[in-house]
Amino acid sequence: MLKDKMNSKKDILFYGLTPPKAKHTKKEIEAIAAIQIARLKDLDIDGLVLYDIQDESDRTDDKRPFPFMDTIEPCTYARDYLEVMDFPIIAYRAVGKYTKEQFTSWLQNIRRKDSYSVFVGAASVETKVNIGMREAYKLKTEFNKDLTIGGIMIPERHTTHGNEHLKVFAKIEAGCKFFVSQCVYDLMGAKRFLDDYVAYGREHNIPLVPIILTITPCGSSKTLDFMKWLGINIPPHLEERLKNSENILEDSVKLSRDIFEILYFYGKGKGIPIGCNVESVAIRKDEIDASIELLHDIQKIMER
Repeated sequence: MLKDKMNSKKDILFYGLTPPKAKHTKKEIEAIAAIQIARLKDLDIDGLVLYDIQDESDRTDDKRPFPFMDTIEPCTYARDYLEVMDFPIIAYRAVGKYTKEQFTSWLQNIRRKDSYSVFVGAASVETKVNIGMREAYKLKTEFNKDLTIGGIMIPERHTTHGNEHLKVFAKIEAGCKFFVSQCVYDLMGAKRFLDDYVAYGREHNIPLVPIILTITPCGSSKTLDFMKWLGINIPPHLEERLKNSENILEDSVKLSRDIFEILYFYGKGKGIPIGCNVESVAIRKDEIDASIELLHDIQKIMER
């Protein structure tokens, strides 16, 4: 079971998806779900991540490369369309989108016995929220003690502010049992976080929880620009390499695999439980196929 893997510090492998757009009809959503189930049912993964999308335009003045479109709430999609899946679903929850009453009702009505969620805060201090992260953690403790929650880890914030490990330990104290990173292209930034994470844990005698590193294929220059808009730090030499590539998708798969392999063994060597979340948020078949290829590559790295 996933919870046992987390407690025993074993390797964890997730696959991440965005639920269908809210504008779709029920019939269209059923068709999308059927395709996803057929793709996922034979994968050897520990859990399926479903993202709770929020508009992040408040975070930057730069124009959004792709228009924002709301998606189905992850738990609703899992309950109504993916119930046949027999592996755990890790539902993201952008807590600020919901009122206290909505959030409490959600906590009380999660149907799966082994439920998992990743609480996500506001994209910016400028974003108006109904409830904050502290209140979300408090409500979770009060209304659903059995829910296993995780948090977000962003290497870019550590590069800028040098305190991401402190945010992580504060969330551990609030009840987080694992962390999923933002997509990693900045190898050195992620290494610096892992260094400070293990050092602080040892200094204060705090057990380390799993760090699940997210990687994702990139199929076009526009997608690369969108990833940068989202706040993902892509070092200039890697951006140049990908944008000048004859096959950006193939090269991004190789690059993501290499980055994870380095961080995996680097973290394991320090005693940090490291996992991987292979993200597939594209709709193009070649990018989806590339994410499956990447997932299999990660499995081979872990088996070594």
